[in-house]
Amino acid sequence: MSEQVLSEVSGRIAEDREAGFVASYRTLITAELPDGLLRTELLRGPDRHWRVQSLWRDLAALEAVRADPKMAAAPRLFREAGTEPDLTVYVLTATAVRPG
Repeated sequence: MSEQVLSEVSGRIAEDREAGFVASYRTLITAELPDGLLRTELLRGPDRHWRVQSLWRDLAALEAVRADPKMAAAPRLFREAGTEPDLTVYVLTATAVRPG
């Protein structure tokens, strides 16, 4: 069985571009999501640091999306907001989910 992976695309967004960045993300997730994407979320941290965190079925699904510049949406959102994003990929090693 293939291991799930979590991609993290992050960067700092200028204050005057945050509203547009959030609107673009919300528009993006209303469209059909790529095959293999199980979950995605937009997180705001301190000092205008933003993160798109996405859980993928496996590394092959993530790599298929990253191979097509039109499909690699999270990095594009950051670039359109004026920042070069950082990308990190994690292998999901252990998890717990509270029922309900």
